[in-house]
Amino acid sequence: MIEWSLFVDSWPSYAAGLWVTLQLTVLSLGAGLVLAIPLAVGRVSPRRWVALPVWAYTYFFRGTPMLVQLLLMYYGMGQFEWVQAQWADGSRFWLIFREPYGCALVTFALNTAAYTTEILAGALRATPHGEIEAARACGMSRPTMLRRILLPGALRRALPAYSNEVIFMLHGTAIASTVTLVDLTGAARNAYSQFFAPFEAFVFAGLIYLCITFALVGLFRVAERRWLAHLQPRKALRKAA
Repeated sequence: MIEWSLFVDSWPSYAAGLWVTLQLTVLSLGAGLVLAIPLAVGRVSPRRWVALPVWAYTYFFRGTPMLVQLLLMYYGMGQFEWVQAQWADGSRFWLIFREPYGCALVTFALNTAAYTTEILAGALRATPHGEIEAARACGMSRPTMLRRILLPGALRRALPAYSNEVIFMLHGTAIASTVTLVDLTGAARNAYSQFFAPFEAFVFAGLIYLCITFALVGLFRVAERRWLAHLQPRKALRKAA
C-alpha cells in the first residue's frame, strides 16, 4: 500500500527540488536556443571552414552521454592548474565551474544547443526554394533574408522536433543530482534515504515529471496550431476525403 503520508511530509523538499529542476530546464533551454540560432546558420553555410567546426561541436555533444559531459565539467575542470589560478584570482567567469549549479547549467546548455542546432539546420535546409527566390527577387541581402524569411520559417517548422528536445531536456536534468544538486530526483533520493520507501519516493517524483511533460505537450500543441496552421490540411478537403 502506498504511504501517502511520505509525500505530505516530504513536500517542501520536493517543491524545492522542483524549483531547481525548472530553473535548470528553462535557463539551459533559453541559453541553448540563443546559441543554436547562429550555430545553425553556420551549420548550413557552404563554407567548410564555417560549417566544419559547428559539425564537430554538435557531433561531440550528440555523440557522448550527457552524464559523462556533466562529470567531465564538474570533476575534470578543477584538475587544470590554469583553472585553479583563475579561481584563486576570483575570476567571475571561471568561478561558475567551481559550483555544481554552474557546471550543470553550462553542460545542459551546451548539450541542448547541439541538438537544437541540428534541428534548426534541418529546418533551414527544408525552406522552400520559392521563398528564397522571392526574397532574392525583392533585392534582399543574405542577412535580411535570414532575419525576415529563413529564420522565422525555420523556427516555425522546427516546433514539433523542438518540443521533443524540450521534454528530453526536462528529463535529462535528473542527472544533476549526481553532482550534489538537490533537484526533483535528488529530493526523491533524499526521501528514500530518510523514510526507506524507494517506491513511493520515486513514484512521486515520476508523477511530477509526468504532469510537467503533459503541460509542455499541451503548450506546444497550441503553438503548432497557431504558427503551423498554414501547413495543416483544410477542413473542407478532409471532409471531402
